[in-house]
Amino acid sequence: MTDASSSARNTIARHIAQTSAWILLLATTSVAGQPARGSPSQDPVALIRKAVQNEIKSANNESAHFLFRGTRTTPRGSTTKLYVETKEATAGLTVAYNGKSLTPEQRRAEEARVERFVNNPEELKKKREQEHQDAERTLRIVRALPDAFLFEYVGEEQGSDGIGRAGDPLVKLNFRPNPGYRPPSRVEEVLAGMQGHVLVDAVGYRIASIDGTLFKDVTFGWGILGHLDRGGHFVVHQQEVGENLWEISSMSLSFTGKILLVKNLSIVSTEVFSGFKQVPSDLTFAQALDLLKKEEPSMAGDATGSKLAHN
Repeated sequence: MTDASSSARNTIARHIAQTSAWILLLATTSVAGQPARGSPSQDPVALIRKAVQNEIKSANNESAHFLFRGTRTTPRGSTTKLYVETKEATAGLTVAYNGKSLTPEQRRAEEARVERFVNNPEELKKKREQEHQDAERTLRIVRALPDAFLFEYVGEEQGSDGIGRAGDPLVKLNFRPNPGYRPPSRVEEVLAGMQGHVLVDAVGYRIASIDGTLFKDVTFGWGILGHLDRGGHFVVHQQEVGENLWEISSMSLSFTGKILLVKNLSIVSTEVFSGFKQVPSDLTFAQALDLLKKEEPSMAGDATGSKLAHN
């Protein structure tokens, strides 16, 4: 395989991985809202609808931005990045590979990579537009959830570190496709092949966790023709990182399939997010990069030598 074809394939795989993650996250972006009470006797669909309303409301709320660290592990090793959410786009800076800090040469190359967004407004615009498209796709999926699935109450758990809010009751609901649901577009078609369970915070109406499996092959579009194989599995957790502010704490993806009908696809990764610090909501992308460079020594140091906990 030529370098060009390998690069193109990797780009497609990354796009599918990122898009699949967004779809499977059920809008696990920062969430905010007023606490409300729930109970096991509550209609599961009503509970999901309230949680979805909070997800959509928070997705349109740009007042809470965070600096945080993410470590992504694949069969090839791990990559640790620092991220800062801004009004323009999310800035990300790689700070470690396999738990080891970057060499001076690697750091120069990484800083040059991210600084191109500051030096080239068109590059930043493309990045912002891509993030906006991902968010819009996610919202379409989220809006469909109460209608696309049938939910069944199966018990309760308690919120813990990395899953929900410590001490809050979490209602566990099994979900399976609603046979009467008709996807309005190919974006929502992937929902027809999923089943699993969710944990919903019964106090603040948040989606604290989702564990799902593809029980049949599902096709995807979004400009890339292909499918994901039956048996694909994902787990996503959310946690409270501030007063009524939640963020993704971890996600694990394991999928196989094909892209462009003939090329094999394999997505096996686990990513853990930590070290959340709220930042001003009016930060520019350039200011975020300056902040990342300032925070790099301390936050990168926390990542070196540590091992990733797998779900």
